[in-house]
Amino acid sequence: MSTNDPRNIGDPEVGPLHAATNAPVGDIQWLPEVTHRYDYRLTPYLQSLLRGRPAHDPLVRQFLPDDRELHALPHESADPIGDIPFSPVKGIVHRYPDRVLLKVAHACPVYCRFCFRREMVGRRGEPLQGAALDGAIDYVRSHPGVWEVILTGGDPLALSPRRLNDVLVRLATISHVRILRIHTRMPIVDPESIDDSLTGALKVTTPVYVALHINHPQEITEPVVAAIGRLLDTGAVLLSQTVLLRGVNDDAAVLEQLFRRLVALKVRPYYLHHPDLAPGTSHFRVSIEIGQALVHTLRQIMSGLCMPTYVLDIPGGFGKVPIGPGYLGARTLAHREVKDSRGMSHCYPE
Repeated sequence: MSTNDPRNIGDPEVGPLHAATNAPVGDIQWLPEVTHRYDYRLTPYLQSLLRGRPAHDPLVRQFLPDDRELHALPHESADPIGDIPFSPVKGIVHRYPDRVLLKVAHACPVYCRFCFRREMVGRRGEPLQGAALDGAIDYVRSHPGVWEVILTGGDPLALSPRRLNDVLVRLATISHVRILRIHTRMPIVDPESIDDSLTGALKVTTPVYVALHINHPQEITEPVVAAIGRLLDTGAVLLSQTVLLRGVNDDAAVLEQLFRRLVALKVRPYYLHHPDLAPGTSHFRVSIEIGQALVHTLRQIMSGLCMPTYVLDIPGGFGKVPIGPGYLGARTLAHREVKDSRGMSHCYPE
């Protein structure tokens, strides 16, 4: 692979990129326009997991290029959730008063085909190092209202353990920062990377929450279960984030299986994201009404422990809002109509 190959560019501390040899839909070179336009990368673990699967497989759809990615719609945006207007210094997004995003990494172990930051990571991203990293941490230090710092990117766990620990320790010394949260795909797509060095890097004095991006129960293999166990052993609290994707998990039985399995592994389902309006991702999106119907069905059959919040990130930087089904109806002077999970109406006095 040449050094000019778009698949071979990333954070030097992440490691080499891997082409999909013997990929289930054939050599990805048949989609050179896609892989030139958007970064493509697989870990050896994921490469072996995908081998032999058909093109419509829910894992293949997430990770292998599709020529439909070249068809962007007018309302899709390179910054679909509005990070840029809320970035006061490089590496920081400060959209909510009590928390900030710290974009500590610009590369990922894989590039999901629906990624909302696909225009900002990999080749299009820049590492946060040296003076830029100092400036981002100084920003956190100078804003006492920041209670939580969310490490994102890119994938923070793609950093070397040394760099990751350095960032976490520096943040842990800031007295008003009480929670550190890490958003990652790494335990799912490269579970062997969750080794003693990396788990040791997570052990800091400030509580650490790790949010795993996982979309389908087939992603929970034995190596992934072992990686989750190693993360739990650090004392971190584990959450999950799932993106609702057409042809992947837009099915109540699939989501039920995923969320029940996660809870059994001590991973609390946190968010079910409606897909963001990233360029070339319309083939992944379902309507909000379909998402609401799925959540309504899940509410009838699952424990509340298994229920994530269905959210939409409003384009333009206006933040996440819950968009699950409504259960409140009309209000009179003395009563309000309330529907139960089966759709039956009841009067609630107030």
